[in-house]
Amino acid sequence: MGGEKTEKATSKKRRDARKKGQVRRSQEVNTAFCAIIMFGLLFAIWPNFVNQMTGIFTDNLSSASLTMVSGGLNVNQVSALFLRLMIGFFTIMAPLLGAALLSGIAANILQVGFMFTTETMKVKLNKINPINGFKQMFSMKKVVELVKNILKIFAVGYVAYNDYINLLEKFGNYVGQDIYVSFIDIMQTAFLMALKMCLVMVFIAVADFLYQWWKYEKDLKMSKQEVKDEYKMMEGDPKIKGKIRQKQMQMSAMRMMQQVPEADVVITNPTHYSIALAYDDSVNTAPQVIAKGQDYVALKIRETAIENGVQIVENPPLAQSLYAVCEVGDEIPDELYQAVADILVFVYRQKGKIK
Repeated sequence: MGGEKTEKATSKKRRDARKKGQVRRSQEVNTAFCAIIMFGLLFAIWPNFVNQMTGIFTDNLSSASLTMVSGGLNVNQVSALFLRLMIGFFTIMAPLLGAALLSGIAANILQVGFMFTTETMKVKLNKINPINGFKQMFSMKKVVELVKNILKIFAVGYVAYNDYINLLEKFGNYVGQDIYVSFIDIMQTAFLMALKMCLVMVFIAVADFLYQWWKYEKDLKMSKQEVKDEYKMMEGDPKIKGKIRQKQMQMSAMRMMQQVPEADVVITNPTHYSIALAYDDSVNTAPQVIAKGQDYVALKIRETAIENGVQIVENPPLAQSLYAVCEVGDEIPDELYQAVADILVFVYRQKGKIK
């Protein structure tokens, strides 16, 4: 069960996947977004677009334009006519094509943000392995993509076919009708067809985005062992960290023990706690805790104090209070000052420092 991927991906796993170009992205969202932008822009510029399109055909393909060519059309004139048509058509379509390009970039940024990686361009030998290629051809991912594309073609094709049948039924009415009126009617029908196809593509894009989101999260899932291994890699092995902490505590305890001989008094529990205090009125405003410990460390503080002639005073309530509220290097709090001062006065009298 340790290898079963049941855990959500960690932040590191997501960052690593992003660096490799593995992101949550739906191509159908890009396609639908581009189509909506293009046809939205087409709707906004529709009157001007129609006038420009009809102007191109009128200027180049009307009977008046063709009769201006003396002696009939030769190959060079046909080529020149075709070139003019293509240039005019591209000039009109340039804003739409530019909008499609920018909307494609915007759709990618909206889905995955700004991202640049060269991982996807690296040559990987397993990709050209024929056995792996054969397996990928019949993988579940390829089957899903095939089914999705078939459904997309069927849905969009069904909408387009219905509008095409309707257009075909009234196509005969265009014979003998004014070219401009016929062109407007055909373009309106085409525009409505495109709008319906866009709506179908939006529905497909939403469904595909949700599927890609689910699949992305599923593919990134980790086993409990992978999470543990990643934690060890990032934070270090707990056993090693424990040894480091133990060593640090030992070094801290050694430094603390070196300060015990400088203490004025050691207050004890008498056996469970030991707190060494020192007071220098030229440096501190109150007595300072220079060492403290519990059980074994408390014993070592007492032994060091005895070896160096430091006075030991048993006062269990005060020892417990000092141990609870003070850290090494802290000055004693105001509420304990009187009790400590009484002990220091007693110790100083014992040593003859005061009368």
